[in-house]
Amino acid sequence: MRRMIAGIGGIGLAMVLSQFPEYAQQYTQRLGGAVDELRIITEDFDRAALAGGLDRAAALERYNASNDDFLAGRGTSMTATFQRYEQLNITLARIENAGPIERFQSLPAYLDSDIGQRTLENYEPAIPVTMEGILYAGGGFILGYLVLSGLWRFASLPFKRRRYAAYR
Repeated sequence: MRRMIAGIGGIGLAMVLSQFPEYAQQYTQRLGGAVDELRIITEDFDRAALAGGLDRAAALERYNASNDDFLAGRGTSMTATFQRYEQLNITLARIENAGPIERFQSLPAYLDSDIGQRTLENYEPAIPVTMEGILYAGGGFILGYLVLSGLWRFASLPFKRRRYAAYR
């Protein structure tokens, strides 16, 4: 009975962990799309500033110095857009250069972002046919098997003691 329960736990965790590489791939695609769109906005702003004889910082300062609340708000918004572009670009580079274990360690960061949440909402499970997916599935099976086997043994300890005490 213990082996059957542990096997079910192993299979369950194998199925869950085997999905991580697919989630990471879908997350990376969404992140790359966001970076590409923010790059277009950033380059367009920089071109417009350059055409006006300004660099980005000077153009933003002109927005912020305006007495018009709308223009000042746009300056603040563009500053936030540029910061988000830099942050997401750094994150994308880190993910693209990370190994399988490093990506797995970054899972909480993936789930904590708005892109990670949208990826999870639209996630499509996939059968792991890559070596990484198979390794995650194997690791999940072993971990799930060991955890449920240990829990089963721990939960059955009080009953085993009684049985041994009855034979004495």
